[in-house]
Amino acid sequence: MTSNGPRIAPPEPAEGEFLYGTAIDAAIDEFSAVAVRATSLDPITTEVVRLRCARYHDCRLCQALRYAPALRDGFDEQLGNKIDDFENSDLDPSLKAALRLTDAVILNPAGAIDPRLRDEVRAHFDDEQIGEILHDIVKWSFQKVLVAFQLDVPVSDGVTALSFDPAGNPVFGDAVEV
Repeated sequence: MTSNGPRIAPPEPAEGEFLYGTAIDAAIDEFSAVAVRATSLDPITTEVVRLRCARYHDCRLCQALRYAPALRDGFDEQLGNKIDDFENSDLDPSLKAALRLTDAVILNPAGAIDPRLRDEVRAHFDDEQIGEILHDIVKWSFQKVLVAFQLDVPVSDGVTALSFDPAGNPVFGDAVEV
């Protein structure tokens, strides 16, 4: 049974407080902010990785967002629709490499990153970019907790643009045509 709303109502934080008020909240927020402030990857690769994570974890919120810088760089729903079956798509080889790495980290991090995948990823990305992809995968896999508690409620009925302020806080923008 699927619900459209949260299973439990989250508390409303006071001004300047974290949602649940623990030190781990502060650490997760800072980890996330560092991930979204990174700029070594192009925005389309970032968005493809983000959406792959969202779809694996079935996060309603993340699936209903589109990274605004990627939209400005030409990301569209036609490209986005290729993510689920990327192996049989005409996606750029660098995007396929990023998606293979994403799958490996999500599904089998201890065993799926073999020498062939390492070579493929290194053919398209430098160390800093690989680090950013890995950071993004971990950041965009945090929503597993939100999905488990059904707190992954979209910000609107449609698809919404997503960007981040200089501190790494999410900024929800205008509706996106899909």
